[in-house]
Amino acid sequence: MELVEAIILAVLAASTPLLIAATGELVAERSGVLNLGVEGMMIVGAACGFAGAWLTGSIFIGALFGIIAGTLMSLIFALMALGLAVNQVATGLALTILGIGLSGLIGAGFVGERISPAVHLHIPGLTDIPLIGRVLFGEDGFVYVSIALIVGVWWFLYRTRAGLILRACGDNHVSAHALGYPVLRIRTFAVMFGGACAGLAGAYLPLAYTPFFIPGMTAGRGWIALALVVFSSWRPGRLVVGAYLFGAVTILQLHAQGWGVGIPSQFMSALPYLATVIVLVLLSRARTGGSTAPAALGTVFVPDR
Repeated sequence: MELVEAIILAVLAASTPLLIAATGELVAERSGVLNLGVEGMMIVGAACGFAGAWLTGSIFIGALFGIIAGTLMSLIFALMALGLAVNQVATGLALTILGIGLSGLIGAGFVGERISPAVHLHIPGLTDIPLIGRVLFGEDGFVYVSIALIVGVWWFLYRTRAGLILRACGDNHVSAHALGYPVLRIRTFAVMFGGACAGLAGAYLPLAYTPFFIPGMTAGRGWIALALVVFSSWRPGRLVVGAYLFGAVTILQLHAQGWGVGIPSQFMSALPYLATVIVLVLLSRARTGGSTAPAALGTVFVPDR
């Protein structure tokens, strides 16, 4: 029982930054914007989050610093890709390269420092329940925020008029503009939300997952978040399943090595990406049957002057 509980807790911890970052990217892509700079925004969020927590002694302020950092990085992307109509793929890749370098500059003075990680919830009587107690009532605040975030995004996209308008901008931006909706403004806010989520996901790593900062500590999680959005076929419900599935693969490959299973760890690490490629193929074949992929994803919108 203790081993099962430990594995579940490890999977939740490994999946949380993926879920937060992928939730923000899902909103951006549903608006019709492809932002490949998630990795860069995450690593800057990690550096600024740790710096804020170390300087103030507050995990909350550190998380806020991470959110602000991710949002500011997303504004650079929005200025280039939406304001100046620069190619979105090139802009996203440049943003990732910028973020990696900028995080090294910001975090250079904090390498080797440690902080107290985020406090875990403890409810007497409930947290002590075998197996499910710590899983449901003993996590840190980031885990509960990630669940609330995905539920809120689902409600926004499918139960509000604003969510319908945002999806319309992603499905057919020309029609949305013809109806009088400010497509560029809507996409800018969606990109900013994605940046805030990426910054928060990055801040989670040094504030709760490991209580220290090292350069490159995101270790490609931003790219996995991008793959998750495609894996989920742009649906919030499937995104939750995909995030925990990818987190489980990450943890199980570590346990497989400890158990002496003769499967190369590199193969286990590649499984999420292999699954994403398979899903892409299936989505491509089913596109004529009503794919949920935004039709205008990655396109540059220039409104009539």
